[in-house]
Amino acid sequence: MKGRQVILGRLNGAEAAALTVDGRLEDLVLDASALAGLPPGAICRGVVDRLVKGQGGVFLRLPDGLRGYLRDRSGLSEGQTITVQVAGVAEPGKAVPVTSRILFRGRHSIVTPDAPGINVSRRLQDPGLRADLIGIGEDALNGWRATETAPGIIMRSAAAEADPGDIRAELVAQLELAAAVLGDQAKGAELLVDAPSPWESAWRDWADPAPGAIEQSDDAFDIHGVSDAIAELTDPRVALPGGGAMYIEPTRALVAIDVNTGADTSPAAALKANIAAARDLPRQLRLRGLGGQVVVDFAPMPKRDRGTLEQQLRTAFRNEGAETVLTGWTGLGLYELTRKRDRMPLARLLGGA
Repeated sequence: MKGRQVILGRLNGAEAAALTVDGRLEDLVLDASALAGLPPGAICRGVVDRLVKGQGGVFLRLPDGLRGYLRDRSGLSEGQTITVQVAGVAEPGKAVPVTSRILFRGRHSIVTPDAPGINVSRRLQDPGLRADLIGIGEDALNGWRATETAPGIIMRSAAAEADPGDIRAELVAQLELAAAVLGDQAKGAELLVDAPSPWESAWRDWADPAPGAIEQSDDAFDIHGVSDAIAELTDPRVALPGGGAMYIEPTRALVAIDVNTGADTSPAAALKANIAAARDLPRQLRLRGLGGQVVVDFAPMPKRDRGTLEQQLRTAFRNEGAETVLTGWTGLGLYELTRKRDRMPLARLLGGA
């Protein structure tokens, strides 16, 4: 199918959501609750367990006997209760990464308690629309508790085509939830707000596609070829145009990627394969749920072509949702980058381990 399509189905009996563009799988959300315990986005009360002086962070006791790690220890003491949000996925045997900067995400807006003010997505350039959205935010904040600093609001790009009444209703509900969470005075570790389900995430984070482009059924993944696309993601080899290939191999320490040209080993073929790999790399990492340190061994090419390849990498990662840092070339000619671990690795979800 041409254009954007949101597919809501089930995988191994659990909720799953997929986003395709012109028939190609672009994003995927699977149910990680069975393995993650506290998936990214969950808000909970934690108890400071141990200060880590050398690293400047703290370990927390979280619900269900889980352990969390908060990088900022400012003003915290052992035994203190603190409200945090799960910020990523923990590697096996490690603490769950959390943050004290909590976000209440909605379909049209985001409430930011630690960043006051009303802002509008930079994608929305129309001055009249921006003014209208700011007005909706100001109106919704009129009911905030007068004794406390009002939280901030970010109007998302999805608000552009939404009904003003729907935007305000959702925003009021977000502010009420924020008030309840921020006003919580109880002690002990407890889950306060669960992470959204895959279907909820799809409705919230993927802007409305064209009419009729949302498919929902238990077997939607099989009908629309998503199951086959997921099966391909279990193969380390990714075919590239011109007969080349990219091999993606996650290890405990890092994600190793090797780019080969195939039978044609000319400089032109190397640059072509490297550019194709660079363009597809963000999608492959996103769909496979891979993050941390990523090291790419591109096909051998003249150093003069590195600038061209780096530009392709910057362009490819420009709109990537996960925080990504393009570190650059090593002395041995490898390319390094780091990507935030914002989801469970696909291999773990499919293997159940």
